[in-house]
Amino acid sequence: MKLAKRVSTLTPSTTLAITAKAKELKEQGHDVIGLGAGEPDFNTPQYIIDAAVKSMEEGHTKYTPSAGLPKLKEAIIGKFKSDQQITYSPAEILVGSGAKHVLYTLFQAILDDGDEVLFQHLIG
Repeated sequence: MKLAKRVSTLTPSTTLAITAKAKELKEQGHDVIGLGAGEPDFNTPQYIIDAAVKSMEEGHTKYTPSAGLPKLKEAIIGKFKSDQQITYSPAEILVGSGAKHVLYTLFQAILDDGDEVLFQHLIG
């Protein structure tokens, strides 16, 4: 089969390469926060499986609002208020499908070429 020319420009998955490098560094004893593949290291708990099945049986099988379900946003607002005494409005809460996508979208919205980004280490 003849493939399109653009196929020759494809490179291996950066996500998988980052995941492998993070694993290698962790095995060497480095403190690493991996932002590669977001694959959990545990099976989905049964109560989550049951809730997903129930939700689908109730007809919740369509796309959700891109910024998040209102009920979920309210729960997030409640968590911030009870844990950090910070109050947000629903318009200030955006729910995403994963950290990489959310960070990519955020950076595309606020950064220009040549901007510098500094991260504070907040974990551990």
